[in-house]
Amino acid sequence: MDKRVTDLYNDYRNGRSDRRSFIKKVALLTGGVAAARALLPALRENELRAATAEQTEPDLITEFIKYPAATGEMRAYMARPKTGAKFASVIVIHENRGLVPHIQDVTRRMAREGFLAVAPDALSPVGGTPDDISNVGELFKKLNGEETTKNFVAAVKYLKTHPNSNGKVGCTGFCWGGAMTNQVAVNSPDLDAAVPYYGRQPSEEDVARIKAPVMAHYAENDAGINAGIPAFEEALKKYKKEYQLFTYPGTGHGFNNDTNPGRFHEEAAKLAWGRTVGFFKEKLK
Repeated sequence: MDKRVTDLYNDYRNGRSDRRSFIKKVALLTGGVAAARALLPALRENELRAATAEQTEPDLITEFIKYPAATGEMRAYMARPKTGAKFASVIVIHENRGLVPHIQDVTRRMAREGFLAVAPDALSPVGGTPDDISNVGELFKKLNGEETTKNFVAAVKYLKTHPNSNGKVGCTGFCWGGAMTNQVAVNSPDLDAAVPYYGRQPSEEDVARIKAPVMAHYAENDAGINAGIPAFEEALKKYKKEYQLFTYPGTGHGFNNDTNPGRFHEEAAKLAWGRTVGFFKEKLK
């Protein structure tokens, strides 16, 4: 498969271009619109095969599960080491694209670090994350904010008593998921550690309710999110919360997402990931 075509498909699949733009660009490479449209099923099949190969890693057990939540059953992707009985648990919260293959991969990475990792699909109440996420923003608009927070808080309760859990639960998330990680910390006194990546911060009143230690990661060039850092840190200090804040030079919003070449910053992503894993291993042991 021509790498230019697969790159265009990745942009389309991850919401960086719409179907019309994708078909138009691929048509220029394949000789026509009909050929471009005919190629789409093959690209989807290749993606499914790759996902299946990843999910059958010999050192991990991976599966889609459901857990009880405020709006009914929530679908989630789970990964854990194949050897061992009890693990510290980590909730992984996706960006505003839903439970896409990238987040499933991040969940497996967390499992390879020795955790029971679970990535809930926030869009479960509206049918789940679709294969075509070019218009996924419309689904997010249908979610009720308070109920969505409760659905993620329910994941903490679910993992506290899971037979493969040691009873300790952490939470991390990216972009939309970073903001949701903050809300889980606010609304779940049972959470043991929170690591939001470039997420909008809770209000001062809500910071007072946080029980879990916090490690927050931010991009240097992310004015909208970073505007909230000073008040957040002031509140964390005021209420004597345990916290660490890191800002990564030369980065923009979404620097951890290695499926987005325009935003991914390898050095910063590795440093933030190492800090995140170390933090969870310390707080969830």
